[in-house]
Amino acid sequence: MTLGPLMIDVAGVELGSEDRELLRHPLVGGVILFSRNYVDNAQLAALCADIHAARTPPLIIAVDQEGGRVQRFKSGFSLLPPARRIGHEFDLDADAALELARRLGWLMAAELRAHGVDHSFMPCVDLDYGTSEVIGERALDSRSNVVAQLAVAYAHGMRDAGMAATAKHFPGHGAVVADSHRVLPVDRRELVDLQDDIAPYRLLIANGLAAVMVAHVVYPAVDAQPASVSPRWIQGILRGELRFQGAVFTDDLSMGGAASVGDLLTRSRLALDAGCDMLVVCNDREGVRTLIERLHPEPSPVSQLRLVRMRGRDGMSLEELHATPVWRQAREALARATARPALHLHSGSA
Repeated sequence: MTLGPLMIDVAGVELGSEDRELLRHPLVGGVILFSRNYVDNAQLAALCADIHAARTPPLIIAVDQEGGRVQRFKSGFSLLPPARRIGHEFDLDADAALELARRLGWLMAAELRAHGVDHSFMPCVDLDYGTSEVIGERALDSRSNVVAQLAVAYAHGMRDAGMAATAKHFPGHGAVVADSHRVLPVDRRELVDLQDDIAPYRLLIANGLAAVMVAHVVYPAVDAQPASVSPRWIQGILRGELRFQGAVFTDDLSMGGAASVGDLLTRSRLALDAGCDMLVVCNDREGVRTLIERLHPEPSPVSQLRLVRMRGRDGMSLEELHATPVWRQAREALARATARPALHLHSGSA
């Protein structure tokens, strides 16, 4: 059995009979976890082991473990700061911030790998234009070159812990006011004006980026369709111009921003036709059942290879992890960074 193109959620803290039935279906290739799926370290490790044992090859397990307000697992894990904290550190000492980014990327990934989670959808490389509340402090910085450098360092830390990085939300969600969880945001800039947003992807791709998550944002000067279902964005720009060879994930297709192109089946077909490798569908069990019954994608060996590369590597037990010097050093770096004020005001000016 191969990995299918659907990444779905599960109901609770252990697998029920309906969960097991769905996870065994050939169209399913991954599971995304949420806070509702977590009680404590032992329970999460058991859940991940159960998901991986559900079929062969094992399903890919993902989560959003960014830090700040987007961290699904908290108690029993290091409490990570929002990405903006790393950007603030860059203003104080660029080299120290790059090292911090690498250590935090490693820490996030190593703790997840110790529980069996394959990957987290990180880093977020949207630029902060001061307009998008849904992005806000999830952005590393407003400057493209700073975001690019910090994101590469963070991705290197993840790789060192055995986790592939996923950059999001391509080509950029930071310049729109609307929240794509609810409605379809529209970014009316020309393609030439989007180059700062795209620049971090260029540097990450040059450094071996494994995956990209595509945004439910429409850029009418480039394509009338949202980027998540746009052949122009995915095949033309991402794979063609940027020469990206990794996996392409949609953002959650049950979000309001995706609804503008049709029902869930239509969205899914369009996303696959546009070149996406995995379709994320959350909190819509009936929708998942509809896709399983009516979505008939053509097999793609290339897509399979991309998805297999998203599996985690080199995991150790939590006890072994906590005994390593590198974990203690990462925790110390985290403590130093979060102990400092986020803003530093300069005297002498009004």
